[in-house]
Amino acid sequence: MVSVAPLDPGGYVVATTFLGEQPVFAVGDGLVVMLTDAGERRITLHEGGLLAACRSLEGDALITGGDDGTVRRMSADGSHETLAELPRKWIDLLAAGPQGSVALGAGRIAQVRLASGEIRDFSQDRAVGGLAFAPKGLRLAVARYDGATLQFVNAAAQAQELAWKGAHKGVVFSPDGKYLVTCMQENALHGWRLADGQDMRMTGYPGKVKSVSWSAKGRYLATSGANAAILWPFFGKTGPMGQQPLQLGARSDQLVTHVACHPEEEVVAIGYQDGMVLAVRFSDNREVLLRRPGEGEISALAWDQAGFRLAFGTSAGEAGIISLDGSG
Repeated sequence: MVSVAPLDPGGYVVATTFLGEQPVFAVGDGLVVMLTDAGERRITLHEGGLLAACRSLEGDALITGGDDGTVRRMSADGSHETLAELPRKWIDLLAAGPQGSVALGAGRIAQVRLASGEIRDFSQDRAVGGLAFAPKGLRLAVARYDGATLQFVNAAAQAQELAWKGAHKGVVFSPDGKYLVTCMQENALHGWRLADGQDMRMTGYPGKVKSVSWSAKGRYLATSGANAAILWPFFGKTGPMGQQPLQLGARSDQLVTHVACHPEEEVVAIGYQDGMVLAVRFSDNREVLLRRPGEGEISALAWDQAGFRLAFGTSAGEAGIISLDGSG
């Protein structure tokens, strides 16, 4: 059985996640809506627009960036603090790292704020397109025009440069740290095998890839940008090269706008342009309808740690919690 508890966040849902058992929704007007046992709380984190949000690696805080030039950290109890400030900048890129570190980006600026409050600068000659921390060690990847740069935050070692022509607008490490994948400005992904710099091209999308999610064991990378969720296989020595991707939840008239892999099972939640949400199992393409079409495209999806609840948000300001009974 599937049940949906609706929520009115009041605006575009930039991101959603769970802080422990509490669902939180980061809204474009600067608010964060938190659902607690005592009811709904609305907390203003940014005086202007909220542009980016992510959960801390420990899962106990929400990190947000806004057009007021601030990076904020909100704990599960609703308390919040300012981590960094860039006057007159729009902070629209964030990544949570180990040891309480946070990466932030605005224009050509890329910085890492350490838990001590110290700021390390990794700014680029061209606009920064994405930020990601490696799964092991304090190492930052910066997506940029014509490739990506990898730099150890606490070491003076020379940066590793990965080149590929074009604008790279997002970046993610594989969970085992063997691969780096970027979302291109064109309708494609590009990847590198870090051991030897081998390039990997993943093309054929009718739209831009704006959402990616690794499966529970890191065997597949699920992606948006097509009329099905495209899942590239990353097992074997060559990653996705020479292998056909899975295509799950295909619909003839709607593009996938957001994907979120289940935390334990080989299942992916798929959000579409029309607000529909499906859960699809990798092994047999079995589909479960989680939400019927609504207003606006799905802009945010997140599972809780147990994988029994899925938070969603849309570009039209709809949101809610989908609960599954776990019997499937």
